Amino acid sequence: MAYRLTQIITKTGDSGNTGLGDGSRVAKSSLRIHAIGEVDELNAHLGVLLAMAIPEDIQQKLTQIQHQLFDVGSELAVPGWNVITENYLTFLEHSAAAWYENLSPLEEFILPGGSAQAAQVHVVRTVARRAERSVVALRAEDETISLNLQRYLNRLSDVFFILGREMNRRLNVSDVLWQKNHTA
Repeated sequence: MAYRLTQIITKTGDSGNTGLGDGSRVAKSSLRIHAIGEVDELNAHLGVLLAMAIPEDIQQKLTQIQHQLFDVGSELAVPGWNVITENYLTFLEHSAAAWYENLSPLEEFILPGGSAQAAQVHVVRTVARRAERSVVALRAEDETISLNLQRYLNRLSDVFFILGREMNRRLNVSDVLWQKNHTA
């Protein structure tokens, strides 16, 4: 196998531009690069979660999501390239359903927290929402972005909300319920 990254410091971005996967160059301040960066940050926060003690079956699904996020990034980096299929959406929906089935009904809003793992899941969830907003903004500029990519990020943040609750349940830690008019 040939090496993909033979040189890391290229100096080609020193002028404020960067290369896309199709060979074109865009400003580092472009909405496309912003969206790519949000997805990259999301994947990094997911890596922090995976470095924590979490159940093996959850670790396997999250590792698969990390690989899928790399596919999301590749679709963003190559205008016109479509890799996010209905199968990606189905995977998320099945994961959410499996984690949701053991949860008690939610009668109140929850705050991020409980266990450290669940708190990190909520960080991941909020970054997923930010990445989704970046993609929505990019699509609003008539950029070539598949609807499946936008749907994937929307479902992903929902999956992480459910996972935060499931993580607390598995670790035998209560969710932190929001208390209306809470005073210190």
